[in-house]
Amino acid sequence: MAIRKGAWVALALGAAAVWAAHDIPLQMGSRRIGKRADGERGERYRTSPQFSDGKFRNTVPATDLMTVSSMPQMLAATLTGRERRHPGSPIPVVTPETGGDGLYVTWYGHSSALIEIEGRRVLVDPVWSDRCSPSRLQGPKRLHQPPVALRELPPIDAVVISHDHYDHLDMDSIRNLVDLQAAPFLVPLGIGAHLERWGVPATRIIELDWDEKATVAGIEFTATAARHFSGRGFSRDETLWASWVIAGPTRKAFYSGDTGYFPGFKEIGEQHGPFDVTLVQIGAYGDQWPDIHMVPEDGVATHVDVQGGLMIPVHWATFNLALHDWPEPADRAWAEAKARDVKLAVPRPGERVDVDNPPAVDGWWQQL
Repeated sequence: MAIRKGAWVALALGAAAVWAAHDIPLQMGSRRIGKRADGERGERYRTSPQFSDGKFRNTVPATDLMTVSSMPQMLAATLTGRERRHPGSPIPVVTPETGGDGLYVTWYGHSSALIEIEGRRVLVDPVWSDRCSPSRLQGPKRLHQPPVALRELPPIDAVVISHDHYDHLDMDSIRNLVDLQAAPFLVPLGIGAHLERWGVPATRIIELDWDEKATVAGIEFTATAARHFSGRGFSRDETLWASWVIAGPTRKAFYSGDTGYFPGFKEIGEQHGPFDVTLVQIGAYGDQWPDIHMVPEDGVATHVDVQGGLMIPVHWATFNLALHDWPEPADRAWAEAKARDVKLAVPRPGERVDVDNPPAVDGWWQQL
């Protein structure tokens, strides 16, 4: 189906919930889009085993059925059933706590979280902006406010980014963190170019390929495989995506990033597990992209594959990025966790979970 760029952009704007999840590109906010890697950085990622024919590749190819010809149907779908994709009352937000030398996870909403591991603090995919979009005027808007302001975060030892989609890599949040914190940024290959354009010093950027490691503040970080894609402008897959292993002296956490289910998770479990806690993507799935965002049952399977202890679901509740009902990801994850005897915690945004003494699941989202 042929379609002019301007009309296609307008259509994409109308289907905001869909294009944000899949980075259907908008030629606006070019600074927010970031920058392509070039020079020495570009040469490095072109030698990556994950890179071929000008793009990064999944180990298991992923089918994406989202096409320009399917956009009218998707747009029509976004205009129906809107009330089911939003909570019926305000989402409860908890004031976060910190302190202690154990293992704690504070979920701030969507995929943003603070992992406190043996006295160190790791901030994951920080997105504090009102919209996950290259535009401040268009795109999915937050369903709840951040539980804490960026300036009120405790000292951070490392910031981890899974990939460069707008709901995981947010320019304004990064630029604020550069000034507010002294922590380095650990990112998959190619994302360093975005950060440099936004003012992050090169000395604070650590770029890793899959299976590469870096140690920061006594914590070992390993970029591990995921089944997804990348892109912020009219290009795609020019930066790498990753899941992450975060290992302290005696405790371990795993973060899935955005991903479809694939056999690589069992390999991660064999090589790096077991894990005390996992943060696993369960939301923003749909028939049009079956291989790049897991359904909740696959999220539980991923937790089992990597040999996880406590599972904390992420990538749901904060932004409306798909056509499923708002509470469905948590409902399905809870049911599957019961069926597979998986220990689960479903915190409210801002709620701090003690991994060794997690709160019982109370179905708080079902009351909204």
